[in-house]
Order: sequence, then structure tokens, then C-alpha cells
Amino acid sequence: MVEAVLIDMFSLPANLLNNIHGLLHNTLEAIEKCSSIHTPFVYIMCCQRQGSERKGEQEFLLPALRGFQNLKRGLEVICAQTTTAALYTVKQRLDEKDLSIIKVILPTLRKDLMKVYIDHLFTAVYQFEFEDLQVAPDSDSLQISKHHHGGQMLPSQDVALIQSEIQMYLESLPSLKGELTILRSSLIPDDIFLHGFTTRTGGISYLPTLSSCNLFSSSKRRDPQVVVKENLRRLANAAGFNPEAFHRVKVDHANAVCIMGKTEPDNYDGIVTNQKGVTLAAPGADCIPVLFADPVRRACGAAHSGWKGTLLGVSMATVNAMVSEYGCNVKDILVVLGPSVGPCCYKLPHESAKEFHRIDPKCVRLFDSASPYIDIRRATRILLERGGILPENIQDDSITDQKQNITFCTACHPDKFYSHFRDGTNFGTQIGFISIKD
Repeated sequence: MVEAVLIDMFSLPANLLNNIHGLLHNTLEAIEKCSSIHTPFVYIMCCQRQGSERKGEQEFLLPALRGFQNLKRGLEVICAQTTTAALYTVKQRLDEKDLSIIKVILPTLRKDLMKVYIDHLFTAVYQFEFEDLQVAPDSDSLQISKHHHGGQMLPSQDVALIQSEIQMYLESLPSLKGELTILRSSLIPDDIFLHGFTTRTGGISYLPTLSSCNLFSSSKRRDPQVVVKENLRRLANAAGFNPEAFHRVKVDHANAVCIMGKTEPDNYDGIVTNQKGVTLAAPGADCIPVLFADPVRRACGAAHSGWKGTLLGVSMATVNAMVSEYGCNVKDILVVLGPSVGPCCYKLPHESAKEFHRIDPKCVRLFDSASPYIDIRRATRILLERGGILPENIQDDSITDQKQNITFCTACHPDKFYSHFRDGTNFGTQIGFISIKD
């Protein structure tokens, strides 16, 4: 069932521009009569020329909109100077209403172009259908056609121009929820390493659970990769690293570790390097982003440690990779646990809680309940100490001076952090990152 209709009038033949009122009237009339695309939401996308003095798009097109009682309540005209700006505004309207199935009515010659824009600005959450707008023979009006021409690949230079237009537009957007904020640990020496943990502020992601500096895109979420890339660009600019030399773990909730410069595994939750200027990152939205630094051998690492990865020993696996690959002494390695869900909020089923109880009974609270509270941070510290990491070389929420604490509970601070536990499936993601300075 189509939930919205998008009429693309952005690039019309010159002979139709002077008759846009009649053109739009005919198009809306066809939509209203056509039950297959009956829907309460219609978005009309058109070009706003630079220097135009139009006071309002609805008023400008009002003659064409009169009489469409069924459509009037859900009809909006969106004018912008670029296709990106118009389409991104349409996406915001769709997201406000949680709409996902869209019929696009557009001139045949615009279809391949539009598909490139859609591929970049939307994710697999959305479903698009296309109808052709064709000029009727010997007429200055359009008709909706069921004809679907065979799509062709756009020339690479055209795709590059679209990508450039999208990038420029996203770069022009204001930051949301305040300035970009990076948390840093006093344990990691800043003369050797560049590092930090992100918060949710200072990006351009606008959906409530993703706003604003979301740093992960997937087919199941509404934030496209281009938006995440822009958020990362802003982070890199603020932090001082090169976003083109950025490597994030490929989360599998296990304990595999990638060695930079060697064959990359399909999935891994730890990553290490001794290369200067290469930034390693681990995501977290309740799971712990863990950073590792050896100032003696000048090596570093990052790990994603959820409850499964914690039990599987992903943090010590990352330490062991630094020892075996770069000759690190385990007593020189510094480990910092970033923002993650705390024992105040995090529960697991009793069977899973048993595994943490075996590590140390203090890792579990209300053990006899059906869903005990779990302290994955304490479990991580215990396993690291058992592996030879010095207690004073681990920073977590047990730090004495709370002004130095950066291991906040993500679920308890909705203004600062994303949380899967708190926000549900369409959650945002923050990261911990580290690199060796040149």
C-alpha cells in the first residue's frame, strides 16, 4: 500500500514551465482518480530559482491546488534550489510521519537520475515505485503512464556530480543539539595518541533516536551512509584525524581481532595497529567501546565489547594481538572503557547472568531474579586484570575522581548518549577512536 506520492516537477521541458498551474492540476487530477496511488500524503518537488521573490510555494501554486479536497490536507509543495535540498526535505517529511512506501511520479528522463539521488539519501527501510510523466502528443500537459522504460546506468561523471551536490548540501546543514563534544581520558598520553569518545551532539542526523551525531548506518535504520559520513567528517575535523584513514570494527559480538596491514576478517570486534595516522574505532550504544594504548611500543587498538564479547574475552584478545604482533609488554598497555550501559540499568536473562556470576558474583545484582542486573564493565576489568593488565592502567567507572569519569551510563543520559536498551531498534551509535600521532 503506497503511503506517499512524490511528484518530481524539478526539471520540466521549457514549453511546460509557463503552464505549471495547468500541468500540476492535471497531474493531481490523475492522482485523485487513480485508486492505485490513492494516499493522503502528496509532495510536489519543484525548482526554486536563485533570486526568486516568491513568498510561499503553496500560494504560488494555489490555483492548481484548488478543488482537491481528498488531497488538500496531506499535500505539500517543496521548492528548493537543488534536487538534493528538495529530496532531503521530502525525506524529513516522510520520517516525521514514519512513511516508507513511496510512489515517485516523474519525467521519464529524470528516472535514472532520481534513482541515484534516492540510493544515496535513503536506506533499504524505504520502498520506491516509479510512474512516468510523459508529455501528451500535441499538448502542453503531462500524463501519467504505466510505461517503465529500461533503466540505464548514468555516466560516472554524472554520478560524481550528484555525489558532490549531496556532499555540499549536507556540509551546509547546521549542527543539531549543540556543539560536537569529545570525551577524553587522562590515562592515555596525548603527546603520542589522539583519542576520544563521541557523544550524540554536533551532527546532522535529525530523527529523535538518531539525533544528532549518529556514526553508524545500516539497512534497518533511516540514517543513510552519506549522513553518517558527514557526521564523521565533522568529528574528524574537530578531533584532528583523517576520515579517509579511518577503520571501524565490523561488529560480530565475538572476539576476532583484525591486524591492520594483514588480511581483514569478514567480521571482527577488535582491531590493532602500529601505523601512524591510522584511526581505529569501535562503536557503542550500550556495548563498551574499549581503547588500548601502549606508549612504549607505540601501538594501539579498539574493541567493541557487548555482553557476548565480554564473556568471550574480546578485550584480552585485543591485548594479546598487540603483544604478539608488536612486541608489547602487557604491563605497559593502558585500557580505557568508554560510555556504556551501567549496572544500574542493564539486565540479562538468568541463564546469561550465570556466566557473569562465574566471573565474579559482584558482577551480578539480584542474582536470583528472572532478569538480574549485570555489570559488564566490572567483568571486563576482572578479565583484563587476570590477563596481566595492571589495575592502575585501566580506567572505568571505578575511578576515584568522578570529574575524570568518562564511563557514563548510556541509558541514564539521553541528552548525551545513544542507547539501544533505552531507544529500541532505530537507535544511534557513538564511537571510541584512537590513533598514533605522526
